[in-house]
Amino acid sequence: MARIIVVMLVALLAAPLAHAQVTVEISKITCQQYLAFSIADPRDVNIWLSGYFHGKQGRTAFEPQLLKQNAEKLKAECLRKDNSDLPVMQVIEKTLAKGG
Repeated sequence: MARIIVVMLVALLAAPLAHAQVTVEISKITCQQYLAFSIADPRDVNIWLSGYFHGKQGRTAFEPQLLKQNAEKLKAECLRKDNSDLPVMQVIEKTLAKGG
């Protein structure tokens, strides 16, 4: 009986230490949220976007300079007033499609 109580106490004390996993739906992050760091760190979003678009193209090479350039393009496009409420995925797709 004492062993059960000890196990229950340890479980109760350890519960607050457990970290919850957070899931972010990238397709719903707006430029405003991206720029404000309100959902996630923009660097993390940039890395995810890079992997997503590389995967769509079947490319497996990591190009740090290209990642940086595309992140700068995304930030510049998000700073435009007419893009602030648009999802970052839509903005970067539009930017990459026009080659800009």
